[in-house]
Amino acid sequence: MATDPTLRLSDAVAAGLARRGVHYGWAVAAVTFLTMLVTAGAVGAPGVLILPLQKEFGWDTATIGSALAVRLILFGLMGPFAAALMNRYGPRRIVLLALALIAGGLLASLSMTRVWQLVLLWGVVVGIGTGLTALVLGATVATRWFSRSRGLVVGLLTASSATGQLVVLPLLAALTEALGWRAALLVICALLLAAGLGVLALMRDRPEDLGLAPYGETRPLAPPAMPGPSANGALSALRDAAGTRVFWVLFATFFICGASTNGLIQTHFIPLCADYGIGPVQGASVLAAMGVFDFIGTVASGWLSDRYDNRWLLFWYYGLRGLSLMFLPFSDFSFVGLSLFAVFYGLDWIATVPPTVRLTAARFGRERANLVFGWVFAGHQLGAATIAYGAGLSRTELASYLPAFFAAGALCLAAAGLILTLGRPAPQGVPAATPARA
Repeated sequence: MATDPTLRLSDAVAAGLARRGVHYGWAVAAVTFLTMLVTAGAVGAPGVLILPLQKEFGWDTATIGSALAVRLILFGLMGPFAAALMNRYGPRRIVLLALALIAGGLLASLSMTRVWQLVLLWGVVVGIGTGLTALVLGATVATRWFSRSRGLVVGLLTASSATGQLVVLPLLAALTEALGWRAALLVICALLLAAGLGVLALMRDRPEDLGLAPYGETRPLAPPAMPGPSANGALSALRDAAGTRVFWVLFATFFICGASTNGLIQTHFIPLCADYGIGPVQGASVLAAMGVFDFIGTVASGWLSDRYDNRWLLFWYYGLRGLSLMFLPFSDFSFVGLSLFAVFYGLDWIATVPPTVRLTAARFGRERANLVFGWVFAGHQLGAATIAYGAGLSRTELASYLPAFFAAGALCLAAAGLILTLGRPAPQGVPAATPARA
């Protein structure tokens, strides 16, 4: 008999959903969506706050960009270790710890006055906290709770970042303009508390905890063996994966993915718009419009990744993204030009994730998919950190962001060609004895 009150609640909710023909995995996916949505708001918030910090403290763009680069590096490097920690201690505990870290770092930053405090709190503390709840969390929930519709679930959970941008960033921009950046951070902390309560009440580590099979299976899976120490598991997965060519292709293309999304657009788009006379609220509204199309594109990408060759999907995603980034400097930042950019860039902002997760699972197996994807995602954030700093340096030294946008566009076109060098993955459901080395 369950003694934990929240476990009894989960049992009751699972029974109620079962009577309606709904698997409890969808409840876990919903609370995961909320968590990733809120933490996406915390990740994207600095893009809204760069200008207020410059105004209050006199810090230049490159200085602030260096702190954000630290956050992005840790956000990515935590991925494989977050996966190992989730495998050992369960996603629920790790997510609650992460939300506490993010909220603590943001609350402490309300009284910061020095650059080193910005680096410590927004860079290190928030970087570690958001890294524990990054895309690896979505990949873990999708692979544990879903056998059927896994690509769709990955798409939905990945799209949570677009929804966070859609809901949170315009709100933060308006609050910052009306009440100051500290009020905006307090709103983020309140949202983090709400997400934590949802995780505490409904999230469970595995379907076996409730006597359920994953969605699409008929019988509960055998309990997994207790994994070894978290660092050993993460490093062992890296050692095995690094001996394969497919890992480095996925790592390199995801490096470029991060350089052309989080590090560039999410961090520097609002300051870029300011260079062309567009205010923070209007710039955030363009980001929100991208979020609408990204939600559509990422969910559609999850559906497509269950049905079509993921290599060709990534070819088109990277190619179109590169062309849209190269188009932006020629848009004159007019309403029509920015609208076209928001549509074409937004549709594939994070659409690359579902095919990349599926390629990782197909090549490295279900049990190690989240660990290997964690290292691939580390490449994503290294790319993001590189261009977060590089674009800020370009703006400081050359008085223009545009060289960074042309470079990111060219890298995306290179990624489109690189992904096609992978061989066709093995059919789904046919396990490979060893990772592919082609």
